[in-house]
Amino acid sequence: MKHQTLASAFALVAAGVMFAGAAEARDQIRIVGSSTVYPFTTAVAEQLGKTGGIKTPVVESTGTGGGMKLFCAGVGVEHPDATNASRRMKKSELEQCQKNGVNDVVELIVGYDGISLAQSKEGTAMKLTLPQLFLAIAKEVPGADGKLVANPNRNWSDIDKSLPNVKIEVLGPPPTSGTRDALHELLLEKGAEGVPALAALKKSDPKAFERAWKSIREDGAYVEAGENDNLIVQKLVANKNAFGIFGYSFLEENTSKLRGVPLNGVEPTYDNIAADKYPGSRLLYVYVKKQHVGVVPGIDKFVAEFVSAKAIGEDGYLSRKGLVTLPKAEADKVRKAVTDMKPLALDNLGS
Repeated sequence: MKHQTLASAFALVAAGVMFAGAAEARDQIRIVGSSTVYPFTTAVAEQLGKTGGIKTPVVESTGTGGGMKLFCAGVGVEHPDATNASRRMKKSELEQCQKNGVNDVVELIVGYDGISLAQSKEGTAMKLTLPQLFLAIAKEVPGADGKLVANPNRNWSDIDKSLPNVKIEVLGPPPTSGTRDALHELLLEKGAEGVPALAALKKSDPKAFERAWKSIREDGAYVEAGENDNLIVQKLVANKNAFGIFGYSFLEENTSKLRGVPLNGVEPTYDNIAADKYPGSRLLYVYVKKQHVGVVPGIDKFVAEFVSAKAIGEDGYLSRKGLVTLPKAEADKVRKAVTDMKPLALDNLGS
């Protein structure tokens, strides 16, 4: 039994040495994940490549969900060192990480973003309430008797006569995107709560209510446009009657072509998102594999650059990219947490 224990110990040490040797052969940091966080992480990577004395990290846009799967698949040169996320890591994802040996995950809060509804400046300007947005893109809505039916709304005017008599066409994120998760939780759940029949359903049958706000129509009124938010921008420019859902930074970069659609009377602007007045305000994250720090060159430099004042400060270069930066006190807390490299705990996460 003692020999078996010793053999196991030697095997673990050997595995660690093999990982260290293999990882050193990879001289570039690899980052995957959210398309929303991608422009910010890319800017940090490029800055690091210029001034950090290491090769520019490779950043891939795989979507938040896809990034989590890749990140949590294991430790070693074949697995990413970090992943971007437009929502917080779920408890189930951290459990999957730990199951695969990714035991020390460090959470970096990047800043704020807003899930923006936008349209071409060539289209008819619109303002929407969250219940109206829900009634436009939900799979099922209350019928005349209050029971859920397949969404019959074809034009915006079917929802409210004050809205344009124009076909509903909304381009948005797929299920693998963190933006899709936030769309459901920040906008559609709140919108459903504002529909009287669904507010009653929430009290009588919470599970049925949850299914209602988590389901999006599949009849062509809502179009999954993939993980590339720039593609949505291009389609909005080409179709003045379409609407798109994506992160605020993509709206900020395209204000010459697009306008934000106010939700519940609040426009998606930097100040409204920073003040948490805009309904779609959310935090953005980067998760780092602590077990790769000191093995894959430059991860410590990448983290330090990301949380530096010149990057995430109020006048930092990421704010010029459209990031809604954290207040100074919050940014200081993030720097300390990341400097200490304190691993994320399961107890701090939701399902």
